[in-house]
Amino acid sequence: MARDQLVVLNALDVAKTQLYHFTAIVIAGMGFFTDAYDLFCISLVTKLLGRIYYTKPGAPKPGTLPPNVAAAVNGVALCGTLAGQLFFGWLGDKMGRKKVYGITLILMVLCSLASGLSFGSSANGAMTTLCFFRFWLGFGIGGDYPLSATIMSEYANKKTRGAFIAAVFAMQGFGILAGGIVALVVSAAFDHAFKTPAYHENPAASLAPQADYIWRIILMFGAVPAGLTFYWRMKMPETARYTALVAKNAKLGFSHQQKQAALDMSKVLNVEIEVEEDKVRRIAQEPANSFGLFSKEFAKRHGLHLLGTTSTWFLLDIAFYSQNLFQKDIFSAINWIPPAATMNAIHEVFQIAKAQTLIALCSTVPGYWFTVALIDHLGRFFIQMMGFFFMTVFMFAIAIPYHHWTLKPNRIGFVVMYSLTFFFANFGPNATTFVVPAEIFPARLRSTCHGISAAAGKAGAIIGAFGFLYAAQSTDPKKTDAGYPPGIGVKWSLIVLGVINFIGMLFTLLVPESRGKSLEELSGENADENGGEQQAASPRTAPV
Repeated sequence: MARDQLVVLNALDVAKTQLYHFTAIVIAGMGFFTDAYDLFCISLVTKLLGRIYYTKPGAPKPGTLPPNVAAAVNGVALCGTLAGQLFFGWLGDKMGRKKVYGITLILMVLCSLASGLSFGSSANGAMTTLCFFRFWLGFGIGGDYPLSATIMSEYANKKTRGAFIAAVFAMQGFGILAGGIVALVVSAAFDHAFKTPAYHENPAASLAPQADYIWRIILMFGAVPAGLTFYWRMKMPETARYTALVAKNAKLGFSHQQKQAALDMSKVLNVEIEVEEDKVRRIAQEPANSFGLFSKEFAKRHGLHLLGTTSTWFLLDIAFYSQNLFQKDIFSAINWIPPAATMNAIHEVFQIAKAQTLIALCSTVPGYWFTVALIDHLGRFFIQMMGFFFMTVFMFAIAIPYHHWTLKPNRIGFVVMYSLTFFFANFGPNATTFVVPAEIFPARLRSTCHGISAAAGKAGAIIGAFGFLYAAQSTDPKKTDAGYPPGIGVKWSLIVLGVINFIGMLFTLLVPESRGKSLEELSGENADENGGEQQAASPRTAPV
């Protein structure tokens, strides 16, 4: 049987949508805007970095980053993100969501600015500095994942909670779009100011000395949106669920914590909320609310749930990040972006940014907001299963007749099919894998479990980023990029991604439906000792 809900938590569950909900979405969402900008803007400038630091005099084609350098530049921020998700996820449950939230933002601002600096003008100096600061940038970004999701889930009402958490994540789409727009504006301005010939006309003159500023400006701009939200992030009160259910052993004392939770939410909701010390004390002493992450009880109640959230996020990110980070390579393979030798360095940045901005505008951003609009109507499980299904279908539809799409008359068809895989990633598992871990675990472990799930995703992203670099190389040794061994080609790489998406459908069966239930009902925190097991999230049942 379920116990009566605490008044302060029930008030949050049944609250009408009001200004504080939207304020929380904007504050948390701007963090995700910055996260996406910082993680994906590197793909806009890697070819420029290759031209600046690795072009050999007299070579028939402009320089490209050597395989080990390209892997490091593309993947080091993801490694930092994985570490940050685990560390800050754990810290968010120990110290509180609000305290840790500010630390991650400061780290993101400082490392965004530092990413555009370099020690010396040599290739080794510039790349080492870039990788060092992008690792720590990723570390800060990693903390934003569990903290933003947990804060939004704990502030939201149960009726529209899915939409609110998805709206925070949807700001990722605008971050990707903003990266493309900033690159377009900066490259267009430099291209207009510094006229240079194409590489095949004059290799030395095709790279304006001022082009070195372009990648620095694009990377450093990520500090702007993060810095703008720092004040508001520090003004947010701690979530009532953390204060009431988790912070009970803090130095200020048990009674103070309950009064603080009621006081904070009274201000937020503009209603008077009574303090319920005795009820909270009883809940805290229940065995169901004291087991740890590595206990048999956690494995029994939430083990399959954690396997479901980690495996689906892992599989999704292999496909999602390999597609995002290597759009430019796929577009070059089908000749949608002209050959590098026919452009100067600045114009190449413009062409790559134009292609990625178009994809973001037509498929990535709309996909996110379809999820926001429909997640509390269709449910998390349905959207995730549907997304994986259509990603599988469209990936195979691109890969199997791959030669057909490389022909010039069919390029538009390729871009449409490729865009649809992005649309259903975002109107699908890319959003739901972020939402569900913030809902189904107990408050004292919520941030940690979300961090573990997100870190599994980043492990998939690292495999996608590093693996696709090598796998997508041509099977013909003469056609590979400089320094790379032959791979399996773009066609077979896309087929592998399609198979991975199909496996994601199977693991989605482990993920429970959380639509329309309170967080305490899903996690079993408001269940008595006899009914605790029944109150934990049950697979895919929700009120209509």
